Amino acid sequence: MAQYIMLQGTSSHVGKSIVATALCRIFAQEGRKVAPFKAQNMALNSYVTKEGLEMGRAQVAQAEAARLEPQVDMNPVLLKPTGNSCSQVIIQGKPLGNMSAREYHTGYALTAFTAVKDSLKRLAQHYDTIVIEGAGSPAEVNLKDHDIVNMRVAKYVQAPVLLVADVDRGGSLAAVVGTLELLDEDERELVKGVIINKFRGDVSLFRPAVDFLEQKTGKPVLGVVPFIEDLGIDDEDSVSLDDKQVADEEGTLQIAVMQLPKISNFTDFDSLAAEPDVSLHYVRHSGDLGHPDVIILPGSKNTIEDMQWLRSEGWEDRINEALAQGIPVIGICGGYQMLGRTISDPQHSESADGSVAALGLLDMTTTFAAGKLTSQIKASCTALPFLGQSITADSLTGYEIHMGQSVSHSGAQPIRVTQRFGRPCQDVSSTARNDGLVWGTYIHGIFDNDMFRRAVLNALRIHKGWQPIGETYNFYREKEKSYDRLAQVVQQHLRMELLHRIMGGGES
Repeated sequence: MAQYIMLQGTSSHVGKSIVATALCRIFAQEGRKVAPFKAQNMALNSYVTKEGLEMGRAQVAQAEAARLEPQVDMNPVLLKPTGNSCSQVIIQGKPLGNMSAREYHTGYALTAFTAVKDSLKRLAQHYDTIVIEGAGSPAEVNLKDHDIVNMRVAKYVQAPVLLVADVDRGGSLAAVVGTLELLDEDERELVKGVIINKFRGDVSLFRPAVDFLEQKTGKPVLGVVPFIEDLGIDDEDSVSLDDKQVADEEGTLQIAVMQLPKISNFTDFDSLAAEPDVSLHYVRHSGDLGHPDVIILPGSKNTIEDMQWLRSEGWEDRINEALAQGIPVIGICGGYQMLGRTISDPQHSESADGSVAALGLLDMTTTFAAGKLTSQIKASCTALPFLGQSITADSLTGYEIHMGQSVSHSGAQPIRVTQRFGRPCQDVSSTARNDGLVWGTYIHGIFDNDMFRRAVLNALRIHKGWQPIGETYNFYREKEKSYDRLAQVVQQHLRMELLHRIMGGGES
């Protein structure tokens, strides 16, 4: 029979996901067969499994920490906001359709809980330990009747709950006491302890606060986890983008990523930001662009509306000015579609507008259809023209999540998908201008390929008159180190013996 532990929070962004990730690696190191689980995510930063199913990024990181291949049962319900209080509803990795917040919460959420229960049952058959993550706060009384991710899950499997609070944002003591006060008696009984997260400074000075919490709530504080700088683990929510800003350093390449209102899959650029010769910034206002070495247009959940926003905010003129100065522009997925001539949505699958003029930087047109392509892929890059260099790279890996089909009418088509769903193919997945200033691709995660990433960065270095350099950073190796580092810090600051006793059904 599987053992459970659930992390719930006093609010969003308190670190539930990171603590859950740490526990997945800790339990894996202990030799347990551990799997992560979150009933429902709301996020634009998603991932595609080997089966072509879509799931939230947080559980992907947790699966990697548990040394597992991500599977959609780890996140059976995914909501991807589309705007105007609507979201695309994805059940067991497949899109069901768009629903308003009212339609979903009052009409469908409890139906979706059937998928949640099915996934939990399957995981319990294959794993001896399941680390469950909640969402937001369990004390949102206006959402409680239809909530399927917090206490409803804990009650269903009788999982002991640890309440996580973020001391760095202030008010953590009141948040813990207030959250417990708003829970029903049977829900409070499931809460077996508290974790104080993101602490800075001398923890001995916090001891009176720990004593107060334990006396006031009757719940043990299992640990005070320090704030961990430069964690190097994927984030799921764009609220974390402010934490991703990298300070300008002399002698580094300046990369500007446009922070679109509906930006998705921003983890595409984490590997770039980790390079020692890179300073990467997310820029929302065109007046803040400065003088970067390259501009990147990222993915978008609503490409047409983000294209309209881009134009209304003066970005079109700013990009054209940058190109005139020899600053290159790269687009990924939705950003790639924006580089073309037009984006059409005749079936209104994404937007109420049927068509919009794009930036016209690539001789390419995009047409949306109702179906979404989601697949892990392998690809090959042959002679990508970029700033006077010709980039070639084989055995690229990544994934695709998009609804549009783009047709190139001229220019180079250097990146081709060579394998999709495990089957060979030769599908065009990019367009590049022959002058080497503009290119784009549908492939998410393309910069996670070390040789390709370094070739792009070296082309930028040569363009600046700098010497190219060899490999400086192995993306997957460094990610593994990050999981081990996280596990070591959390394990050091948690009362692990008490945690194991709680999971085994012993009194806290």
